[in-house]
Amino acid sequence: MTEKLKMIVGSDNVFRDLGFKESEAQNLLLRTDLMIAIQRSISKAGLSQTAAAKRLGVTQPRLSDLYRHRIQRFSLDALVTLAARAGLAVRMTVKKAA
Repeated sequence: MTEKLKMIVGSDNVFRDLGFKESEAQNLLLRTDLMIAIQRSISKAGLSQTAAAKRLGVTQPRLSDLYRHRIQRFSLDALVTLAARAGLAVRMTVKKAA
């Protein structure tokens, strides 16, 4: 392999870099950030998936979907609700696009 690899600097949104439309890329990034925050909160609390599901008011299979990053199964609204149930405060910042 003698060819040099070409490196492309990405943006701050991997979904945009993958070719999603801007609106969808932003939504996917927000949902991903919330999913990770919820997972970290559960891990930090030392809860099993069963105990965490009970605390969040969902079934264990639903929580398993979250852990498996099945983002298509969670709306932004549902993730905000789960984050609040996990004891997290969700804030949103809106600014004009560059």
